Amino acid sequence: MASYKELLAQRAVLEKEIEEARQAELADAIRQAKQLIAEHGLTAADLGFKLTGGLTGATSAKIRTPVAVKYRGPHGETWSGRGKAPNWLTSLEAQGRQRVDFLVS
Repeated sequence: MASYKELLAQRAVLEKEIEEARQAELADAIRQAKQLIAEHGLTAADLGFKLTGGLTGATSAKIRTPVAVKYRGPHGETWSGRGKAPNWLTSLEAQGRQRVDFLVS
């Protein structure tokens, strides 16, 4: 039976061989893909890839726009009305004020 150090050395050799084989297969796969793309005149869109970075003017990511302010507090605080009510509004409601008093027209 091999010792622990011998097994570690064998593993290091195997890991190196595995990485070399992986790199060789990747290079071959890339070469084949490039050859097929060139032969058939394929584009990224033909292959189902989405272009980003404004290359075609179309973006795949949804652009978020800010939500309009629905409530404004006495000290200029704002809230869109979405999600949990902010502390400034809940404390004012606890003091007996109504939420509708702070609606922005």
